[in-house]
Amino acid sequence: MCNMKLIDFVLGFALQYRIGQLYMISKHSHEQSDRGEGVEVVQNEPYEDPNHGNGQLTEKRVYLNSKLPSWARAVVPKIFYVTEKAWNYYPYTITGKECGRNDYCFCSFLPKFSIHIETKYEDNKGSNDSIFDKEAKDLEREVCFIDIASDEIPERYYKESEDPKYFKSQKTGRGQLKEGWRETHQPIMCSYKLVTVKFEVWGLQTRVEQFVHKVVRDILLIGHRQAFAWVDEWYDMTMDEVREFERATQEATNKKIGIFPPAISISNISMPSSTRSAPSSAPSTPLSTDAPDFLTVPKDRPRKKSAPETLTLPDPSKKHL
Repeated sequence: MCNMKLIDFVLGFALQYRIGQLYMISKHSHEQSDRGEGVEVVQNEPYEDPNHGNGQLTEKRVYLNSKLPSWARAVVPKIFYVTEKAWNYYPYTITGKECGRNDYCFCSFLPKFSIHIETKYEDNKGSNDSIFDKEAKDLEREVCFIDIASDEIPERYYKESEDPKYFKSQKTGRGQLKEGWRETHQPIMCSYKLVTVKFEVWGLQTRVEQFVHKVVRDILLIGHRQAFAWVDEWYDMTMDEVREFERATQEATNKKIGIFPPAISISNISMPSSTRSAPSSAPSTPLSTDAPDFLTVPKDRPRKKSAPETLTLPDPSKKHL
């Protein structure tokens, strides 16, 4: 049986959560994306589950080569992405796996790498210690509390305007969170996340799994700080309005990233059936190996001349002595 690393992330949020989360994910993804890097949205559509009811199914490709440490960049291709599928049945979401079905969060280069995130939301301050006992009752887990006001973030991502210790909302009057804010602020929504990382490569498993958990923690911390600091932008939005913002922003983000052919055709990679089969609610996205139009070389394009066609040498008989 393969070992894996599980961490419970417990994250309190001092505002109504659902619309703020959708707004933050779209804007954050757009800001962090650039040519060939970032989050490409492949699919985003309503979905109904017999157990969880109405929800939203999304499929994304996260291109992240430049964000990998040097030891990881040395062994992956230049075009490297993680495919993420998520089923959002708020207040319950699954990323990378549909409940009771197969892992479906994988990368374009390492078929033995997977991430599975289950999220549950409750109106409390992080006091439910047994929220994931059913899903991971007999598995060893680590619990990590995340505080959007006091926890440090990587220096390159810090903005004072997005620091909950200094930001104060003009519309809601909330902000400038001080130490112990979770005990005094209302309302508070707590996001509980069970993150499972599995990397079945001998010699790198522990290092990679620890690195991925750190990245997940940083993303959660930065994203929720931004959701709090951007509250005046989304506070008056309806669900229809935030869905339209989500659609327009995702379209702009996809254009910003650009279109690239896959580095490796995933359909040709031999994988166990348990990882190859997608959940029935998530039809696989066909991957084309044809180069996009902008990479096609015109047949009638003239050859570039790097030197004269003939080289004339001086006549020795005309040399002046």
